[in-house]
Amino acid sequence: MDLTGLTIAKTHAGLKKKEFSILELCKTYLDNIRKKDREISAFLNVNEELTLAEAKKTDELISKEKEFPLLTGIPCAIKDNIMVEGLKCTAASKILKNYTAPYNATVIEKLKKENVIILGKTNLDEFAMGSSTENSAFGPTHNPHDVSRVPGGSSGGSAAAVAADFCAFSLGSDTGGSIRLPASYCGVVGLKPTYGAVSRYGLIAFASSLDQIGPFAKTVEDCKIVFNAIRGKDPLDSTSVESEIPNSKFQASNLRVGVPKEYFVKGIDPEIERTIKDAIKKYESLGVKIEEISLPHTKYALPCYYIIAPSEASANLARYDGIKYGISNVKSKTSNLLDVYQDTRGEGFGAEVRRRIMLGTFSLSSGYYDAYYLRAQKVRTQVIKDFEKVFQKVDAIFTPVSPVLPFKIGEKIEDPLSMYLVDVYTVSINLAGLPALSLPVGKVKGLPVGLQIIGRPFEEEKILEIGKLF
Repeated sequence: MDLTGLTIAKTHAGLKKKEFSILELCKTYLDNIRKKDREISAFLNVNEELTLAEAKKTDELISKEKEFPLLTGIPCAIKDNIMVEGLKCTAASKILKNYTAPYNATVIEKLKKENVIILGKTNLDEFAMGSSTENSAFGPTHNPHDVSRVPGGSSGGSAAAVAADFCAFSLGSDTGGSIRLPASYCGVVGLKPTYGAVSRYGLIAFASSLDQIGPFAKTVEDCKIVFNAIRGKDPLDSTSVESEIPNSKFQASNLRVGVPKEYFVKGIDPEIERTIKDAIKKYESLGVKIEEISLPHTKYALPCYYIIAPSEASANLARYDGIKYGISNVKSKTSNLLDVYQDTRGEGFGAEVRRRIMLGTFSLSSGYYDAYYLRAQKVRTQVIKDFEKVFQKVDAIFTPVSPVLPFKIGEKIEDPLSMYLVDVYTVSINLAGLPALSLPVGKVKGLPVGLQIIGRPFEEEKILEIGKLF
């Protein structure tokens, strides 16, 4: 039996029937990582000793139990910008290369209550800034479907780990598409929850009004299991919300889904467009009513995002100065504090992080604040209103996740603008704080293509059920 290919539910059933132990399960995953991760580089660190000790302990815990939670003993991986007490948390940056997390993020506390096994921490674009996982200070992650190509970003390591069968599920974070894009590129299921549905406490902040933690999994059902384990209000995160789980039962024939005309314009790969339209036709054949809709402010979402996100990043990353946080670069000739700050930040941050801090600081600076940041916030309001208007008549929205297939490593890294354009279909969902699912619906030239299913706020259950229909 290939233990690494099992879903969460099937693994749970196998553990209940004593067909295999948690220790055997973890050893199989660790063997897989040892054999294959050299060419993929999904992990920044793997905690073999700790994993095996936890597995033995959990085996003992369930040995006398007939019933135990679905996630008990399930091996997972965590993006390296989410705190796991006692483990390094680097955000893939040189400035935090020796930082050890002093506490658990709330999502980790929730998973530990279920007795999951954390195999290790996964690679990402430095401070989650990027669309390809090439901006990591510790080298790029490779796409398991074609190791010459990117896995998407910024949660590329988490998506690649699930796609390569290195773990049963993983956690990532999504600020402008960082769960959905890698899920699409790696052919796995990825959920970006509603802003506030999952606590951000213990997530290293990039852009606080946009960041959200969410799961990657092999199936929609697995994604749902993990989401329900980590969701809910947290007193340690004032932006988190307790939402009722709405009734997600529906008949396909009563479902109305909108397809925005603005998402199928010049620039999308024709083969991706065909694959997405074929998936939409499959939904139509199941009785779902499809109608064309308009989200007129879509064309402004990307420039709006690339003002708001860097502005918030410039404020959030001010703490990494070598005094409060981060390695301190004190040279013998340093005469003042400003030199310490400049040397530390200049050498500790990579090119993309420095670029975004500079963009954000400029947008917030005196004389430019109204012209850039304030105007971007007004555009954000219009983007939100577009979605509110459309959701009065449809239950969900279908769009592509990416206009292009996974590109070659190194192809776009020298051209930041073409890299930013990869996020064109995903950033508006973060600006509006909506939930969205990336669902694998086919392949083009052997590479996966994802359909994006966007829902109303806190209707994750509904978009997951729509995903299950496929």
